[in-house]
Order: sequence, then C-alpha cells, then structure tokens
Amino acid sequence: MRIRTKAREIALQYLYQVDITKNHTEETLGDFIGHFVEDRDVVPYAHDLINGVYTHLHRIDELIEAASKNWSVSRMSTTDRNILRIATYELVFKPDIPYKVAINEGIELAKKFGSPRFPAFANGVLDRVRTEVSSDEDSG
Repeated sequence: MRIRTKAREIALQYLYQVDITKNHTEETLGDFIGHFVEDRDVVPYAHDLINGVYTHLHRIDELIEAASKNWSVSRMSTTDRNILRIATYELVFKPDIPYKVAINEGIELAKKFGSPRFPAFANGVLDRVRTEVSSDEDSG
C-alpha cells in the first residue's frame, strides 16, 4: 500500500478516536502513533492530515455542509464525516495533490470504511466542494 494511502487510513482512525473522545493533543496523537502505527514512513503525512483537518476544521465542515445538501456534518456517521474531512482538507489546502487524486482517495476510503451507500454520496459531495473551491479561486 502506498505511503499516503496508508497515512490517510491512519488519519481516519485517529480522527475517529478524537471524534468519540473529544480529546486531541500532541500527547494523544503521539500515544496513538506509538501504539498503532508500525510503518514510520506514514507518520509525517498522517500528522500533516490530522493537524491540517483540526487547524481548518470549521472551514472544512462549512464546505462539507454546503455541498452535502440536506445533511449536516453532525448527522453523518463518525467515519463518514471524517473521510469527507480528510478529502476536503486535501482538496482545499493541499495544492500539490491533484483534485482527482484527493477525490479518488476519499472514495476509496469510503468504499473500505464507510457505510454502504456512502461512496456515491462522498463522490457527489467532494465534487461539489471542488467546484465551489474552484469558483472561489476564479472569482478571487
């Protein structure tokens, strides 16, 4: 498995834990990595994803809510919302990652970890986020 793909899975697992425990600190992140991450090559990108999602959480959730039509982020399953958060972070704040890669990786996480109908929903939401971000860049 590729390093960034594995890093996304690690980030998803940690974000799930934090969503349940409401406890995100450098110490909890270090403990999580120490206990659950065997391949140290994935740590830098997983760390980047986790901290990026938390740094921009409010903006990320706003974009997801605007794109998810009749679904609030709080009503989504913990796994589903964190998959969308990771992919949205990459779409909006990681210009080195092509949007097709960010969307595809989000869909692959959705297929592997999300609820049964979530991959199609995630595809639609992430495409709308991409469109919204692209139109913001064009007008700004």
